[in-house]
Amino acid sequence: MKIDDPRALFRETIKKEFSFLKSDASFIDAISKSISLPRNQGALLPIHYGLVNDDELIKTLAIWREENSFAYCVKFKVTFDGTRNWLKNQVLDNDARILFLVIDRFGRRIGHVGLGDCMNDQCKIMVDNILRGDKTHEKGIMAEAVLELCEWARKTFLPNEIYLKVLDDNHHAVEFYKKLGFIETGKLPLVREDRGAGYFAYLDAKESQKPDRYFVNMVIPERKGFKPEKTILTAGPLIGGREVFYVNDAARNGWNEQWSGYLTRFEKKFAEYIGVKYALATSSGTGALHIALLALDIGPGDEVIIPDLTWVATGQAVNYVGAVPVFADVQKLTWCLDPDSFKKQITNKTKAVMPVHLYGHPSRMDEILPIAKKYGIKVVEDAAPSIGAEVNGKRTGSFGDFAMFSFQGAKLTVTGEGGILLTNDDKLYEKARKIWDQGRRPGTFWIDEVGWKYKMSNVQAALGLGQLEHVEQLVAAKRQIFSWYEEFLSDCPYIELNREAAWARSIYWMSSILLNADAPLNREELIRSLKDNKIDSRPVFPSMSLFDFWPKKQRSQENAFYIGNHGINLPSGVCLKREEVKYVCDTIKRLLS
Repeated sequence: MKIDDPRALFRETIKKEFSFLKSDASFIDAISKSISLPRNQGALLPIHYGLVNDDELIKTLAIWREENSFAYCVKFKVTFDGTRNWLKNQVLDNDARILFLVIDRFGRRIGHVGLGDCMNDQCKIMVDNILRGDKTHEKGIMAEAVLELCEWARKTFLPNEIYLKVLDDNHHAVEFYKKLGFIETGKLPLVREDRGAGYFAYLDAKESQKPDRYFVNMVIPERKGFKPEKTILTAGPLIGGREVFYVNDAARNGWNEQWSGYLTRFEKKFAEYIGVKYALATSSGTGALHIALLALDIGPGDEVIIPDLTWVATGQAVNYVGAVPVFADVQKLTWCLDPDSFKKQITNKTKAVMPVHLYGHPSRMDEILPIAKKYGIKVVEDAAPSIGAEVNGKRTGSFGDFAMFSFQGAKLTVTGEGGILLTNDDKLYEKARKIWDQGRRPGTFWIDEVGWKYKMSNVQAALGLGQLEHVEQLVAAKRQIFSWYEEFLSDCPYIELNREAAWARSIYWMSSILLNADAPLNREELIRSLKDNKIDSRPVFPSMSLFDFWPKKQRSQENAFYIGNHGINLPSGVCLKREEVKYVCDTIKRLLS
């Protein structure tokens, strides 16, 4: 499901993730959903519905609540049943809240920490229910727990702000949060309301009321003068509890009659996400392209047109079937296949075209498809890094006779290595599936044609399914990262950002720049200097026609050659922080000044 409104996406992601973590689970499954603390110090174990019936836990929580009642703005008689009801009704049944047990490396329950008031239009997350119960073990673990929970929330939900509220006379807590990096942003007045039998609550004060106490509002600010302790890398995935849970389940149970459980689910959900009928999970994106060309009966004597600017796998797949790759130019704006150049390269030997949605920006499929149809040319989309990208509202991977995506470890969604082949054509799917399955006659062990072994494993598919189930949030993260580059590099005269076209939705798999020819440093000098400042970057793919091993020697295309010599991929890992992107941009501007 695509959600364009960031506020709606924020709320939907909160709801889905909290619901997944709260769902009933065995202890082993719950552990696999947990958030690990640094240095194997312990974990944040999500409290789920099954724990409502854990009398020992309820008793522990009741004791902790009574011992720490001074820190709450509501005073009441703590009971066993009341604690159970609080946990179920106010935490587990509340879409906007979640609570984690803080456990140490020995499995001992140290305290709890949670998130609350998260279903809001301001895209803010409140850290609440921070309570240390066991004060005898693991000094410093609560500080690690709060910081790790904030970091998890930042990466998972992309909030505009992470904050907490603490009573102003709880001086120890205020100082504790300051040491963690929180700063005060204001005070909220409270008035006491007595409700009898020793029960009272502090409520928001009205303008006419004299406050009895205050809430101190505290937030985690953007760090100024940030300097990285280790290299900021060009790529990196977000692996959460959902992925670990599925992979653990596949590793423990996904064998024999369950050998394809996650494969089937992954293929079905991926096809639904893109909007096509069929999907085949493969061991690599290159393998998926190979299968597509074989299924289209492309071989020796045939030509396949591909952009001159792409990763070598696009051309290698053409080599595998004995056909000849023919290189067309790319557009200056999109860096993707130029429809006019594609048309000029067509001959009576042309059997297919392979547009590449480079670095997450889609090719101009609405112009490429009519040309291909006019000349009877098959279309195979190399959509490797573009999951979620669109052309006029239609997703990449849904245009061609075949399409391929990659899940290699640097991509937006990862399975380590792997790919997937998509099609809407019944006959092409059956043909591709047989090739994929070593030429086996369906339902038998009889092989009646040459085939290949390009299958993805069930364990990999489990990881892919977890990634797919929050893919729109990953796309949002990539687009947010690019927006930061756009903001911080707007005043740099020597670079040009690879922005999306008006008709496109780019996922900005790689935030990329084009370095002007008159810049004070050339590309290689800038990349080396960035490396010296703990910033990883990489040159854009070189013009494909420069390689010597192609069966037909061709001159480099003009735009592809220029972009291939001047383009740079900047750090684009999905978990990047704003302060890291700002540091990269400030360094670039300083080096080019």
